[in-house]
Amino acid sequence: MSKKRKNNKKKTVKKNNKKIFVKIIKALALLLAVLVAIMLGAAVLCYASSGEAPVKEEMTNPFIKTDKTFVSAHRSGADIAPENTMMAFEFCVENEDFNVDTFEFDLHITKDNKLILLHDDTLDRTTNAVEEFGYEEVKPSTKTYEELSVLNFGENFETPDGKYPYRNLRGAEIPENLRVVLLEEVLDYLQANGEFTYIIEIKDKGENGFKAADELYRILKEKNLLEKVVFGTFNGDVTKYVDENYPDMLRSSSIVEVVLFYLAAAYNVELNESFYKFDALQIPTNQYGFLMLGSERVINYAHRHNLAVQYWTINEEDEVKRLSEIGADCIMSDVPDMAYDVINN
Repeated sequence: MSKKRKNNKKKTVKKNNKKIFVKIIKALALLLAVLVAIMLGAAVLCYASSGEAPVKEEMTNPFIKTDKTFVSAHRSGADIAPENTMMAFEFCVENEDFNVDTFEFDLHITKDNKLILLHDDTLDRTTNAVEEFGYEEVKPSTKTYEELSVLNFGENFETPDGKYPYRNLRGAEIPENLRVVLLEEVLDYLQANGEFTYIIEIKDKGENGFKAADELYRILKEKNLLEKVVFGTFNGDVTKYVDENYPDMLRSSSIVEVVLFYLAAAYNVELNESFYKFDALQIPTNQYGFLMLGSERVINYAHRHNLAVQYWTINEEDEVKRLSEIGADCIMSDVPDMAYDVINN
């Protein structure tokens, strides 16, 4: 290579490096600006007024409370019974000491396209799947419903006193209400035993997430439950798929929508109406760092836009009390009996 060509190549490399450097600086500057905006917004929400409360007649969203804050059993009551099992639903419904308004639970799709209740991406934590199948990280999408029906979904449930009452149950010893449960089974049971609403999260992403959304919509429409369910997911591709294919399915906000909404509430900015494709904010109180989401200002701003505010996962009595007093619509708790007592006493 000639000396001239070498020099030209060096100049080109330097020029490209400079462009990359400029892009990185711009990206960092944008990120810094967003962080500053979030920090300032947090200060506003911490110290400014609580925000103007809406007129009740303007709130037609059925998930906005009309009286007391709704109690939701998170994962069907994960601290009082094995999570996402029929046993947990039965305990909440048939217990005479407390009531549940809303059931929150999670869905995964199986190899044969059945929707089962499960929170984690694998079956390892809550069942004896590793022992049964001989390897770790057992994903529900790799097994049929029949293959999963042999598992004990109460295997690792721990009581407050440190006991494991359902551990090592195998075969016929496993109660039917501790085996894998289908979405249809849960909905049929709950519909037959009361008037409930539902918060249902799809855990799958990509093609499995799309198939799960198709099946969820089909089942909800068949059972006339579309108006009683707020669907949620942390997977943006699934949210987009639902918006495009099932616009009549009520859904919660995505992470990006939560951040934008938070900043709008902090600065009292009116966003374009096309922004509000969601019907509920399903959020923690302050889990995302500087985002102080558990505030009266956020709740009032949401209600002015006919949006419900549903908080997860609230397991402390003081926080249940505080959120209910500032107008939270729903509190999802692993201990729904505690949440019921705090809100109603």
